[in-house]
Amino acid sequence: MQARDPNKIKDLHAQTDAELVRLALQNDEAAFRAIMQRHNRRLYRCARSIVRDDAEAEDIVQETYVDAFGKLASFRGESSLATWLTRMALNEALGRVRRRRVTVELSVLDAVEPSKVRVVPFPLVATHFDPERIAAQREMRRLIERAIDDLPELFRVVFVMRDVEGMSIEETAAYLDVRPATVKTRLHRARRLLRRALDAQLATALVDAFPFAGTHCARMTDAVLHRLGFLPSPAA
Repeated sequence: MQARDPNKIKDLHAQTDAELVRLALQNDEAAFRAIMQRHNRRLYRCARSIVRDDAEAEDIVQETYVDAFGKLASFRGESSLATWLTRMALNEALGRVRRRRVTVELSVLDAVEPSKVRVVPFPLVATHFDPERIAAQREMRRLIERAIDDLPELFRVVFVMRDVEGMSIEETAAYLDVRPATVKTRLHRARRLLRRALDAQLATALVDAFPFAGTHCARMTDAVLHRLGFLPSPAA
């Protein structure tokens, strides 16, 4: 097996999608790798916004690439490679969801008044305070991810595409085959529902924030009592 040339792989990352497709059609392994590394995150986030499962989202991305690479010769560049791959991933994810349950018509959720949409409560965050910044950040990320997962599907997909992945309104509308105005409406409702859910969770978490109990409380109490003369010196 021929060793990969790291410089070649690095150079490929600077190539356009069209050039990578041309090289991939010549069965260039490095080109396939560069395509996947360029689009992995977007495909994963879009797929996960629909199936709400890490492992299944990864599987969808893999299936998307296998399917796409098998059809690469039919890619005419009428849309961008990112658009082409994303639509395939969305179709695969939606197909899996539809096979599992009866789908709700798009018009039904679009017609729902925001005040009448119920967000399913998600598990409370841990009530103990973790002084390590990284642990706190991880917990906050899990909190947000749960809240996003609990959004209604139509709102969740738009929210992930726009606010998580950073796609434009026009891109999102094109991927979902809806009007830009529909994207704006769904995003507005998604943000409102997410804010409501997070407000409820954070209000609960704030009650237990910055506790001063246990050894911290005992140590300070003893120090004050010592200074007041009620307790002997710790060294005594």
